[in-house]
Amino acid sequence: MPSFSKGSSVMPISRRRLLQGVGAGAALSLAGLPTRLFAQEKIKVAAVYTVPFEQQWVSRLHLAANAAKEAGEIEYVATENVSNTDYERVMREYAEQGYQLILGEVFGVEDEARAVAADYPEVAFLMGSSFPADDAVPNFAPFDNYIQDASYLSGLVAGAMTKTKNIGLVGGFPIPEVNRLMHAFMQGVRETAGDDTKFQVAFIGSWFDPPKAKETAFAQIDAGADILYAERFGVSDAAKERGVLAIGNVIDTQSEYPETVVATALWDFKPTLDKALSEIRAGTFKAADYGVYSFMKEGGCALAPLGTFEDKVPDEVKKLVAEKEEAIRSGNLVVEINDTEPKSS
Repeated sequence: MPSFSKGSSVMPISRRRLLQGVGAGAALSLAGLPTRLFAQEKIKVAAVYTVPFEQQWVSRLHLAANAAKEAGEIEYVATENVSNTDYERVMREYAEQGYQLILGEVFGVEDEARAVAADYPEVAFLMGSSFPADDAVPNFAPFDNYIQDASYLSGLVAGAMTKTKNIGLVGGFPIPEVNRLMHAFMQGVRETAGDDTKFQVAFIGSWFDPPKAKETAFAQIDAGADILYAERFGVSDAAKERGVLAIGNVIDTQSEYPETVVATALWDFKPTLDKALSEIRAGTFKAADYGVYSFMKEGGCALAPLGTFEDKVPDEVKKLVAEKEEAIRSGNLVVEINDTEPKSS
């Protein structure tokens, strides 16, 4: 693995800038995309992450890629803690070394990342992004963690467990990727706890600052919250110390907090990665919205087993959750995708 410089990651809150780095001159033809591969060939995959491997969101990408590596499907290397100012350089170095798929999250460097993709039409880029797919860059496919289905189910559980009808939510930034999960969670809470439930919503301005998230959670507990939505690391620690409950996000941490984490909306990146790898093997990878592979009906998300809380959650609520999950998987229930910033109420 090449030696890359690493730095701390601070993603800017604004992701909705107009693309400037990719203009009319960046138009590419599908002929530049990778050709069909033989089934036994391993696809060379490189990943560029702005945060540590253990950060919730990135950990799911890293887990899926390592599983594909262990299964003999891919070769895989990755660099963590790449600063936004260094991101483009690391992407280019991987592209120059002949990697066929470059994976990452470019929310703070949208323009730069798409410009890199335009310069390497023979490389497939699968990137976490707030922007839609763009035919002008046909080898750049965006994805996102659309796990609102599982977040809604976790809200049903939380609403049944709250005694104060006061729930705290601690997120990183008020951007679509976080907002939609919070809204879905709150929708579920209202269905089981009532519309009069109070929500305290706060954002810490960082993707990885457990002490700040913990401090923010303490403030919400002091203001009456008896359940915390732990979108960031550090929140469950505060809940554990103060004897209140928490709802997990993206990864299941109940084994670490057996008396604290009631339920978790899990994200599985495998369906997203599998789709990209199959398209690369077929020589048909193109600009497309890969966010749909995070939906529950695609196997991209699920509600974690209740585990230590199996006997503590009311039976009628577990039955309701099962019914709602079946409706989501069948397509009879579509959880709203609301990307607007949630507010305290």
